[in-house]
Amino acid sequence: MFKIRNLSKTYQAGEVETTALDRIHLDIETGEYLAITGPSGCGKSTLLGILGLLDAASSGEYWFEGENVAGWSEAQLSRLRRGRIGFVFQSFNLIDELSVAENIALALEYGDLPAREQRKRVDEAMARLGLSHRASHRPSQLSGGQQQRVAIARAIVARPALLLADEPTGNLDSLHGEEVMRILRELNNEGTTLVMVTHSEAHAAQASRTLRLLDGRILVDAMAA
Repeated sequence: MFKIRNLSKTYQAGEVETTALDRIHLDIETGEYLAITGPSGCGKSTLLGILGLLDAASSGEYWFEGENVAGWSEAQLSRLRRGRIGFVFQSFNLIDELSVAENIALALEYGDLPAREQRKRVDEAMARLGLSHRASHRPSQLSGGQQQRVAIARAIVARPALLLADEPTGNLDSLHGEEVMRILRELNNEGTTLVMVTHSEAHAAQASRTLRLLDGRILVDAMAA
């Protein structure tokens, strides 16, 4: 599904150049559940951003569903990721002026689905995440766990093939964190390819494969026992 070859990412600040990723090689198969771990600053979120076509590599190749997207413009990348990739972030990124249903519907705004089908998908996503009774609520009226469920519903409403989660339990207590992990496992069991950045060794152990980064390089690439 995804193939990275000799991929590097550097940032320039004045005369100082920082290497975030250093000649990464990686294959991710359809339906995999991959956890990316490592200390802060090791390149985890940078790698996730490149996988999600939110950022571009400085050099190397990234093959996304058979196409080498290295060097593509932002407009091309935006069209490619639309409907194919869902994102779940630690900070939820919900718009408080919008209701739960409206926040979820944002993920379908630039697609070509008829309005009736959009409403159906939003309703299905809310039912799936136990949010139907909160459809008209604003994010500020919800608990942290409920807000993260809204974020997951928004990420999956377009039925993406790839779901990327960046510290999805980072702002949650242990109970709500485990609930989010259960939902992510269910989605993966149904065939969604899942890549998750996490600092939690316990959560990483739930993945079928773990990647550990250090100083922008892959230190460990291990399948679950």
